[in-house]
Amino acid sequence: MNETTVPRSRGALAGVAAVAMSFGSSELLAAILGVPSLIQGIADRVVDAVPPSVKEFAIDVFGTNDKLALLVGISVVALGLGALLGAVSRRRDQPMVIAIIAFAIIAALATSRSAASGQLAPWLLALLALAAGVFTFRWLMKNRGPAPDGRREMLKATSATGLGLLLAGSGRLLGAATTESATGRETVALGGASTTAPALAAGTSFDVPELTPIVVPNEDFYRIDTAIAVPRVAVDTWKLSFIGMVDNPYEITFDELMNEEMVERYVTLSCVSNEVGGGLVGNARWLGVPLSALLERAQPQAGASQIVGRAVDDFTVGFPLEAAFDGREALVAVAMNGEALPIEHGFPVRLVVAGLYGYVSATKWLSEIELTTWDGFDAYWVPRGWSKEAPIKVQSRIDTPRNSFAAGSRAIAGVAWAPNRGVARVEVSVDEGAWTDAELSDPLSQDAWVQWRLEHDFAAGSHQIQVRATDADGVTQGETRVPPAPNGAEGWHTVNVQAT
Repeated sequence: MNETTVPRSRGALAGVAAVAMSFGSSELLAAILGVPSLIQGIADRVVDAVPPSVKEFAIDVFGTNDKLALLVGISVVALGLGALLGAVSRRRDQPMVIAIIAFAIIAALATSRSAASGQLAPWLLALLALAAGVFTFRWLMKNRGPAPDGRREMLKATSATGLGLLLAGSGRLLGAATTESATGRETVALGGASTTAPALAAGTSFDVPELTPIVVPNEDFYRIDTAIAVPRVAVDTWKLSFIGMVDNPYEITFDELMNEEMVERYVTLSCVSNEVGGGLVGNARWLGVPLSALLERAQPQAGASQIVGRAVDDFTVGFPLEAAFDGREALVAVAMNGEALPIEHGFPVRLVVAGLYGYVSATKWLSEIELTTWDGFDAYWVPRGWSKEAPIKVQSRIDTPRNSFAAGSRAIAGVAWAPNRGVARVEVSVDEGAWTDAELSDPLSQDAWVQWRLEHDFAAGSHQIQVRATDADGVTQGETRVPPAPNGAEGWHTVNVQAT
């Protein structure tokens, strides 16, 4: 092999191009096959391995774009390593080739752990990534003559990098475009409910600019989960298994589930990572089968005390069995706000359990329900430092005002929630003055949040606004700030504004 030295910059560019082609070609093939890509497989393992503090930091900084940030971060690191290894390999190809082989094997092993990838697909992706990366690097470095045309070599490397990025982008677009048709979501016909949610009558919401809608549209509903690649689950092959401590284990298909008696309910969901005043909470109208009815058919055994919900990607939640029978809304849901569940929100089927944070209850892409003892299983987030029991705490948020506004009378408004109990009272304090009761919207249910508002006359200058809520059990938000970990944030939401 030719060991003539070439400039470091040329080796670095060739390394970047090799990584881009490796990633890009495998991304496109993954989209064609309908399986997670190698970079998504690596990202999944990163999510599994990071401690809760890192997860909290990512959500604080990037919000619901945390997964995109992770994918971009992995890509940037990979391209940087490609540049470094390319520079090291300017005399001979072996260091870069060995690194690409190692990457392909590690990425295949990481991706094969995903239930959605199968056993063969990760290795096909790895083989293509290996071939594309090695070929690209050797092609760009084959002319190691003493005085190659630097501009021509740079153009070749830049073109190869661009092609790799184009392939990656095409793969992402193709995957997004084919997801709906691959799942059969557009063919789902929703039936009626035996009990429907009440209509949004006058009084259930306030007309205040910048106030969050009483029912959050699907496209605006927060999304927090561990899935880097949204699972694509076909309705014609989906089934839900009831196993574990039951006398009558059984499976139910999607068509069979759709023929069950359904109910429609307003339920507010909240992520445990939601900071005081944060947006990782939302209210929606859910259609589904009561979990209790399906569990009764399975006949829980004496001693069973925990429901484990398992997703198609093996994510798990765990919550008390009594939560399915204590009168709260606990649904095996198939629709959200009048349409089949959006794919990113769990299509075809998910769990919705009122009053429990999502990390212990809200299984998306549901595939299995297992009954076990409370100590017999710890779901996904429990070994990672989060509490096993996680009732949603009473919270309130100021939506408006948040910045500057004209002095004079204006509405202070926001939302408050205490699912499974209901909100009894919301109080507002301006400039550390006396607490004043706010007006509450008529509740849609005890599981749904309410809007609140209070007119206040603001003099010109700086002002501080605080809010606190009290639930129907008489529990009032405490003033002391508590971080989300390990079982939910606490404290009064406080904003500083300027009246001009």
